[in-house]
Amino acid sequence: MTTIEQLEAETRGFRDSLDRLQEALATVIVGQSAVIEHVICSVVAGGHVLLEGAPGLGKTLLVRTLAESLDLDFARVQFTPDLMPADITGTNVVVEEGGQRSFRFQKGPIFASVILADEINRATPKTQSALLEAMEEQAVTVSGQRHALPDPFFVLATQNPIEMEGTYPLPEAQLDRFLMKVLVPYLEKGDLAEVLDRTTSTESPTVTPIIDGPSLRKYQALAREVVLAPEVRDRTAGFVMATHPSNPDAPEPVRRYVRHGASPRGAQALVMAAKVRALRSGRAHIDFEDVDRLLLPTLRHRIILNFEGEAEGVSPDTVLESVLGRR
Repeated sequence: MTTIEQLEAETRGFRDSLDRLQEALATVIVGQSAVIEHVICSVVAGGHVLLEGAPGLGKTLLVRTLAESLDLDFARVQFTPDLMPADITGTNVVVEEGGQRSFRFQKGPIFASVILADEINRATPKTQSALLEAMEEQAVTVSGQRHALPDPFFVLATQNPIEMEGTYPLPEAQLDRFLMKVLVPYLEKGDLAEVLDRTTSTESPTVTPIIDGPSLRKYQALAREVVLAPEVRDRTAGFVMATHPSNPDAPEPVRRYVRHGASPRGAQALVMAAKVRALRSGRAHIDFEDVDRLLLPTLRHRIILNFEGEAEGVSPDTVLESVLGRR
């Protein structure tokens, strides 16, 4: 059992490493501090991230830079309508050695620690589902044989919310496996000017590894030791229950616009993300503010709107803000 002194020392090391990681990413990614913070939080919490934003906002660059900063293997999969599940997971190939033919498993790009699933909503549902087992079980099954994936392992997927022609919306079961859905906003004028200065000159910023795999696994274990007090646990459960329209205590926007609320996995994601935020704040316990600040990115993709909500253009964030406003 970790003593208070050990936990405090580990917390300081945790904060220093993640602060340096955030600074390293900020040298390459301009004006997206909240996005960077949420991505780091998800990775340390051991979850996957769905990045949604218009093209050209640095989503791919962020994931690639994160992999370099973490000193982990990186693979990019460009999702297209003709992409097949075997293109992701790998397949058995025939090899000939010493006059003997046999099958040998050839690993796909999923066998890296950091996976960039670029424009994930452009692939067919059959190919999208190939990620389900990998994201949940950290393994893939090919021809009845199970193959374990690296540890740590996480998927960072991107999608464009503007151009919807030729896309396949992610099913609810797959969305629920992302710990966070992070919205990547447009840059402010000053940030855009800095991007131009950095990207149109002869010098380009580079990053060096900050955290390796064993250290990341240690931080993930440390986050689980953060204390969840009963009152914070009950607040989290109350938030999730308030997203269900059948709940009599749900706010009016939920009862009017929501078809399905957040799942228990959403509550787990909210608690784990809050634990990481608490550690980054120098605390070994979750505060109400940790839960409140992370409610939207951990639950927005778990809210399924009904026909009226979609017809009126109501966003899940609006629904969640009504839930947050009742507390």
